Amino acid sequence: QVQLVESGGGLVQPGGSLRLSCAKSGFTLDYFAVGWFRQAPGKEREGVSCVTSGNGTTFYADSVKGRFTISRDNAKNTVYLQMNSLKPEDTAVYYCATHKYADPGRANWFRVYEYEHWGRGTQVTVSS
Repeated sequence: QVQLVESGGGLVQPGGSLRLSCAKSGFTLDYFAVGWFRQAPGKEREGVSCVTSGNGTTFYADSVKGRFTISRDNAKNTVYLQMNSLKPEDTAVYYCATHKYADPGRANWFRVYEYEHWGRGTQVTVSS
């Protein structure tokens, strides 16, 4: 059974950091691009970042460039999202998901409908 589990969310003050983890069971993450998405109340789910299989090319939403870093550890079957300099507008439920391809490309990595397996999400709240 394919399963993705996110962890690492929580409450943090503005300017703080969190590291999210996405662990899988039931299949290997090696062959698929993995993306992080977030959804705030009343808003659509949006792409945050993606890391491809193979050479590990990364993509980021403009709103998080320079603050967030995605990485993958294939030996642990885990993908991470390091989030620094957090802002209140980063508050959302964060989801990880596997793309149907190894490399979705810059034009498609953020398209929700191209991701096949999703975790249940982890809440990130940035507030003083």
